[in-house]
Amino acid sequence: MPAPIAQLELGRDGAELAPKALDSSTLAALEQVLASQSRDVAGVRLFGVEGLPGFLATNGQIGSIAARSLGGMARPVRAVLFDKTASANWSLAWHQDRVVAVRERKEVEGFGPWTRKHGALHVAPPFDLLAGMLTLRVHLDSVPQTNAPLLIAPGSHRLGRIPEADVPAAVSRCGVAMCLAEAGDVWTYATPILHASDRASAATHRRVLQVDYAVGDLPGGLEWLGV
Repeated sequence: MPAPIAQLELGRDGAELAPKALDSSTLAALEQVLASQSRDVAGVRLFGVEGLPGFLATNGQIGSIAARSLGGMARPVRAVLFDKTASANWSLAWHQDRVVAVRERKEVEGFGPWTRKHGALHVAPPFDLLAGMLTLRVHLDSVPQTNAPLLIAPGSHRLGRIPEADVPAAVSRCGVAMCLAEAGDVWTYATPILHASDRASAATHRRVLQVDYAVGDLPGGLEWLGV
């Protein structure tokens, strides 16, 4: 059975809920900033969206949550908007997030392979870099069990880079927690935690702003793409 969300702690489990982190007026303002983004696609990479950086900075209502764990030097390095609807209702197999978004390709030892996702250049960094990052998921809509909540394997972020063949055993070992949410809630995750989601059984909007946070610069002249 999924673990009760109240029992999940970031330091121990790799995930923690900040309930009602955004009040109704802030949530409405964020929705307005994102209103022009494409709909009915699996994910929209956000870069240069007017008004968004203010929410994500460490003195903003979203960025301040990341700063609690990473400190005042935390910065948003990637943002993606997801929205599951009746016409864009996908499932996500168990996996770790293993790439970061960068401005241009530079060959640096330990970084690779290279890919493009949502039109942005991505590269797989050394695992230690991912282990120092946090991912925030800002819920613009309520996510009950019928609306495809994210599933996580608590504690899996401490297992290092998990080979694909070993993922089922890792999930079985760690168990599964279902991350339900109300509009305005923010979930914080250790970026490399194992996670998955099913198709929504009652498809409706499930808008989630997902933001990766990191501290410090990348090596060898690589630059975070940022937001």
